[in-house]
Amino acid sequence: MGLGLLAMRAWGQAADPERPLPDVAALMREVEVQQRVSEAVQKDYLFHSVEAVDELDRRGVVKKIEVKEYDVFWVNGVEVERLLKKDGRELSENEKKKEDERIDKEVAKAAERRAKADAKGKETGPDGEEEVTVSRMLELGRFTNARRVKLNGRDTIVVDYVGDPAAKTRTRFEAVIRDLVGTIWVDEQDHAIAQLYGRFVNDFKIGGGLLVNLKKGLTFSFEQARVNGEVWLPARATGEGSARALLFFNFNGRMSVEDSGYRKFKATSTIVPREAKAFDGAEKPESSGGAAPQP
Repeated sequence: MGLGLLAMRAWGQAADPERPLPDVAALMREVEVQQRVSEAVQKDYLFHSVEAVDELDRRGVVKKIEVKEYDVFWVNGVEVERLLKKDGRELSENEKKKEDERIDKEVAKAAERRAKADAKGKETGPDGEEEVTVSRMLELGRFTNARRVKLNGRDTIVVDYVGDPAAKTRTRFEAVIRDLVGTIWVDEQDHAIAQLYGRFVNDFKIGGGLLVNLKKGLTFSFEQARVNGEVWLPARATGEGSARALLFFNFNGRMSVEDSGYRKFKATSTIVPREAKAFDGAEKPESSGGAAPQP
């Protein structure tokens, strides 16, 4: 899904202008708390994810298209993506076996990285690598220009976002937030993020660009949906631009991720049987027209 199309659909329609807006600072503190709750609760769910990637050459022409389908769940505190299909083709029995072996190895390596980081007093994500969560992004930003719109029939507070250059970061990667601007749509009733759009205004590098290299103009979007009437969880994400992480990830193009089929699930030591079916309890976002937000 193109970012422009998503932004146009997401902008929503103007709501009642007579009703006073909530205090933005207080609202966003509540949103931050709710987002941390959602990120924690997500670990109790299994869901289906479809990832589509259009890789571009230097002229901007698509040179490769790839679509992968996964089951996503958590094992021993580590998020696992188990590949089910690639470009519409299901894995062979041998490929399934190798995929399960890969997952077991990755979970073990993640636990080892996390233990080493803990021993050094370093803060990392569940896989032992540096990360920036959405809730942490909120904590490191400033919010202005609040307005109310109707989004999918619900009252939504829209705010503009900019990374706070004075914010105290805890990891090297969190410094990327200082170069981020965007727009956030907050469900007014649940104080949850419905959608957000972001754009990096400068190049960002760690380790001379060998560890992380994000190019100026990289954009992304993120949508959440209410699941089982109790929590907001990821529904869609898109990205467009150029990025590199370590020596094994070098990307220039567009990508989209669609998440659905959430059902309660918890694993402690091994992956679930592949035959497990996912229940789609998400309340998917609907289309709504309007003008595209630009930070």
